This record gives sequence, C-alpha cells and structure tokens, in this order.
Amino acid sequence: MNPVFNQPINIQFPKDISMTIKREDLIHPFVSGNKFRKLKYNLLQAKAENKTTLLTFGGAFSNHIAAVAYAGKEQGFKTIGIIRGDELPNKINENPTLIFAQENGMQFEFISREEYRLKSEKSFLEKLKAKFGDFYLIPEGGTNELAVKGCEEILTDEDSVFDYICCAVGTGGTISGLINSALPNQKILGFPALKGNFLNDEIRIFAKKDNWILISDYHFGGYGKINLELIEFINAFFEENKVPLDPIYTGKMVFGVIDLIRKNYFPANSKILLIHSGGLQGIEGMNIKLKEKKLPILNNND
Repeated sequence: MNPVFNQPINIQFPKDISMTIKREDLIHPFVSGNKFRKLKYNLLQAKAENKTTLLTFGGAFSNHIAAVAYAGKEQGFKTIGIIRGDELPNKINENPTLIFAQENGMQFEFISREEYRLKSEKSFLEKLKAKFGDFYLIPEGGTNELAVKGCEEILTDEDSVFDYICCAVGTGGTISGLINSALPNQKILGFPALKGNFLNDEIRIFAKKDNWILISDYHFGGYGKINLELIEFINAFFEENKVPLDPIYTGKMVFGVIDLIRKNYFPANSKILLIHSGGLQGIEGMNIKLKEKKLPILNNND
C-alpha cells in the first residue's frame, strides 16, 4: 500500500472556496482507489473461510474485474470473472481490461445481458456453484458490508477541516463508507455515473446517517457515455494539475463540482475535498473507442 496524500487544486475559485483532491488513485499501481478499499476486508474474509477461489461480475472494461484479477493473483486466489456480453469471447485481444485480467490468471465466463440481470438470484448463483465449485462471492463493483468497512477508512483525521466531501458513485459502496465516517458537520455529495434514482435505496442499505445527497446532473447521458466537452475538461485539468481523471467516474464528478461552484452552489469559504477513486485503467479502452469515433483521446501521462 502506497501513501495517499491530499493535493490542492490550482484553480482560483470565487468566494474564497478551496478544493483539494485525495489521491486514492496512488494507493496501489493495479488495485487503486476504492477497489483497494473494497477488497481489503473481503480478501481477509475469504482467507478466514479457507476459500481458494474468488468469483465476481463485471462489464468488459470494469475496473473491478481488473482489480480482482490482480489482487487475487497477488494473494494466491484463483479468480473467475462472469462478464456481461456473450459477444465478447472473440474480442478479448481488442480489450485492454480483459487482456490484463487474463494475464493475471482470471478465468472468464461470458454471459448474455439478459442472463447477467440474474446475477443476484439464488438459483443463478447455485448454477455457478455447480459449475465452478466452492467460491467466495464478491458482488459486481465489490460493494457489500466488508467493502463499506474498507471505504470507511478513506477519511482520516487531517480531513476534518473540510466542509464537503465529494465522490463519484457507481454501486454505492464508496459513498456509504464516506457517509459513515464523516464528521457531523460534513456533507457528502455523490455524483452518480449511471442514470436512475435506484442508488438512493442501495446506499441506504449501508449508510447510517443522513448527511448526504446525490447530484444526478453530471452523468453525461449515462454509464460510459462521454462527449467532447468532458474530454477537453479532463485533458485541461490534467494539464493544469497533473492529476489524471478517468472518464467514467472521477472526470464527471470533478466536472460537476467545478460547475456547481460556478453556479454558486457552495457557500463562501467552503473547503471541498474530492475523492479520487482510481479507475485509470479504463482510459486505454476508452481511447480505443474515441479513436474509432474520430474524437480526441484522453491524456493521462506527461
């Protein structure tokens, strides 16, 4: 585990508002950000249960799939990825995420999108046990009680100076951990990467306080959607601050926070902390898609 640090953002904001980003993306070279946090206690539990195999779910460019593959190999587990999309078996070599996961020993099972919707059904899980034997199940995105416990460790004593904690939201585990560990005077703002209001109910399963709100205006059309405005924002932010952002989660969250500042959402003198939850491995795959669409690519290195 590498040290995480808080990096001030070099933008002059109105009303003496300040912004800092917590560089969780630097916590591990391959299991970065919230994936490290979510897997920490799940891997310990898998070992306590004497499991030798991890099984999980994800899409073709999933940060979670890549992280489980590497962490599993590092910790001595066999890993199985149930991948959404039965058209993908012949396209592995076109997909940097799947190549990485396969190189780290993950076995794939590609299923249709219809079947993938059954991933939480008991009967479907029983079929997987019949096929793959005994395994430790990690949900899609890694969110469960142990994942939230890990995410509760993101905030530290030095973060007590901040009024607002902002994060991207996928399955709700990271924001739940932040909600539980935040101080009474702190407000948690979540920026969903997906359309829909179902996340409120998912978060309430794990969150123990009411110090949070979801801001659903910055998904750019839905999960995995991106346009020229977002690309240019992410590239300009990297140029000015040397902080790479991913286009699925953190890029949209940071765009949203800065837009809200300009719209006077935050009171004067607000101190805002952004959580960089990692996800940078997905940039390579996104750049392949951007080239196909004749759009500029994302820059994430000097």
